[in-house]
Amino acid sequence: MASQDIPEEFLDGCARILADASATGRGLTRDELDSRRALGERAADAGYGLRALVGAHLARARAFAAAPRAYGAPGGAAPPVSAEAVLAAVEQAVDAFAEGYERAQRLAIRQEEAARREFIDDLLHGRSDFGLLGERAERFGLRLSVAHAVAVARGERVYEDGDDAPREVERALIARFGDRSPLIATKDGRLVCVTTADQGDVLDFFAKQAHAATDGGRVAIGRPQPGAGGVVQSYEEALSTLDLAERLDLREPVLRAADLLVYPVLTRDRQAMADLVLNTLGPLREARGGAEPLIETLAVYFDAGCVAAQAARRLSLSVRALTYRLERIHRLTGTNPADPMHRYTLQTAVIGARLLSWPAREF
Repeated sequence: MASQDIPEEFLDGCARILADASATGRGLTRDELDSRRALGERAADAGYGLRALVGAHLARARAFAAAPRAYGAPGGAAPPVSAEAVLAAVEQAVDAFAEGYERAQRLAIRQEEAARREFIDDLLHGRSDFGLLGERAERFGLRLSVAHAVAVARGERVYEDGDDAPREVERALIARFGDRSPLIATKDGRLVCVTTADQGDVLDFFAKQAHAATDGGRVAIGRPQPGAGGVVQSYEEALSTLDLAERLDLREPVLRAADLLVYPVLTRDRQAMADLVLNTLGPLREARGGAEPLIETLAVYFDAGCVAAQAARRLSLSVRALTYRLERIHRLTGTNPADPMHRYTLQTAVIGARLLSWPAREF
């Protein structure tokens, strides 16, 4: 917008101030400064750009200097004194105007951040009427009538909206996807990304950027779900996946809930899983050192595809020592880890023990 397009109301009193300054050489009074600040706030609220507003003030100063009497200035003032006084008055006026403008912008930003934070809280917890939530979502670039997926990144520390990590991730997404960039926020110290279900490439890119920005943090991606309630479902699924990864000590930096659906199924009947763990692995508590070292041995053995040499290397054991442990497990439990018929029962029991934090937590 050009300076000549600025309405006269935002230059109200400017010529009178310049006329008084040229006649007396005085600076602006407190009331005049306050009036400039108030005009700056009104101009910001009206959506005019500061550059055009400053240009309009300078244009008015030039016009006054060319024809001071046309703006009410008395004649006969010495040009050097008048010019210096006018410049000083313009500087004070523009500075006060810009101060008011920036104050209004800061307030608007705080209000926008508060509205955004409230919306995100309501969106991720489903605490608002879904119809009203859908209307509010459009303001932030979301159409809740389509399916969305949520990714959550967790690092070693807590993150807030103004921190470097979320800003870095958001900048990278905007630079890469432009109008397709998703909603990026923080919630409970984690980074959150909400995008439509058809933008898997956006979620993949977010996961890569968030993993780097959080210094190797882990990212979980929930399954796409329809509607406003689907955002909540996908978010909670991503959180559950992060929790599951921690309990199972999964090492992958990026985890997809769709790839881990077997684990919620296994724990759906908690009592049945607890019975399986106790009946299958309970005898390991009789071993010297307790059950935990042998359960870890089984977990690593199964993770290594039941390849003894690879499992021994991961455990920093010799193959002979690993074989001895597996034989010890066989003698105590009556199930043989090397037997395909027994392997599924043992592996399921080990997964259940990790999910239920047994034996550190007794049932």
